[in-house]
Amino acid sequence: MADYEVKDTGLAEQGKLNIEYAERNMPIMEKIKKRFAGEQPFKGLTIGLALHVTKETAVLVRTLIAGGAGVAIASCNPLSTQDDVAAALAGDDVHVYAKKGETREEYYQYIEKVIGHGPDITIDDGCDLVTALHTKHKDRLNRVIGGCEETTTGVIRLHAMEKDGVLKVPMIAVNDNKTKHLLDNYYGTGQSTIDGVLRATNVLLAGKNFVVCGYGDCGKGLSLRAEGMGANVIVTEVDAFRAMKARLDGYRVMPIAEAAKSGDIFVTVTGDKHVITTDHIKTMKPGVILANAGHFDNEVDVEGMDRLWKKRRIRTSLEEYNVEGKAVYLCAEGRLVNLAAAEGHPSEVMATSFAGQALACEYLVKNRNRLKPGVLTLPGEIDKHIAELQLEAMGVEKDTLTTEQKKYLESWEEGT
Repeated sequence: MADYEVKDTGLAEQGKLNIEYAERNMPIMEKIKKRFAGEQPFKGLTIGLALHVTKETAVLVRTLIAGGAGVAIASCNPLSTQDDVAAALAGDDVHVYAKKGETREEYYQYIEKVIGHGPDITIDDGCDLVTALHTKHKDRLNRVIGGCEETTTGVIRLHAMEKDGVLKVPMIAVNDNKTKHLLDNYYGTGQSTIDGVLRATNVLLAGKNFVVCGYGDCGKGLSLRAEGMGANVIVTEVDAFRAMKARLDGYRVMPIAEAAKSGDIFVTVTGDKHVITTDHIKTMKPGVILANAGHFDNEVDVEGMDRLWKKRRIRTSLEEYNVEGKAVYLCAEGRLVNLAAAEGHPSEVMATSFAGQALACEYLVKNRNRLKPGVLTLPGEIDKHIAELQLEAMGVEKDTLTTEQKKYLESWEEGT
């Protein structure tokens, strides 16, 4: 029997139903799972995960186990665990350490428990697992084949580790896959963030000034979805090209200090800290809604808010702050609103992201002892394979090049 720590094992039956529902919407994972079951690429290996424990993540876990892996998993966010799914995984003899509403102490204890199982491969969402290995358990790094990172935030941290010369294992930036970065960040974050804000607040978006802080792929998708629901989108951005792109896409672009005065709903999605400060909040209108869709809960200065102002919980996932006599609302304690207040990305989106994780693990095993420490990108042919699997699952047939076209694209002689 696996050891585990979950909120309520009595939720397992509902969790199994939700996992089954996700599996039906993730057919490319089923194809990978069947191949893994036959080839057993992870036989004798332990894979340690720090991911959001959702029904989609459970499909990834089952895929890795089918490939022969032992799996230990902790949540990568204190509020993102779906407790019924965690219970179902525990019932499947998975080493799972996760519950919604973890304390900070419990959060890091659970990561330590995963490390205690001696992972040969890591899968991270935010880089906390890999950071713990490199700071507290350097003696275990010599057995780690490599790892994968799911998020922009985590990849930023990995590049910083590489720059400082402290990254000791090869890490695949799965986030950089086209099939992850485009589909997950653009379509997934756009839809699921709106879902989280609406579940937390149930406000009308039409006619509101909707401020999107950050115009990377996540911000682009979020802006498009907010606009589609009738909101007036304002973008704040520090990157010149992205700010120009936002303006050319038809959105107002301004500094956050200016946007703070006119916005009704604010969502941060930058990967940086203190994007919205208490000074910004003091200038906001009464009744504004704040939310964060970046990985960590420091994009909005929640610590500063808690230090300065009294608050009360008025709805699930919604707190009201008394800011010098006016009400300001914060969704999901400033944590990932799409997972803390809703269910995260749709299964169809996560199918491509988790296909990348599964195939990246296989790539690490096949190339063990040949990959050098550092941040790596998954080969393009694997990313292309994921896209082809997804097209097939969607029932879409694409064109193919003729022999003449291939020859033309590979030559240089023919011109005008």
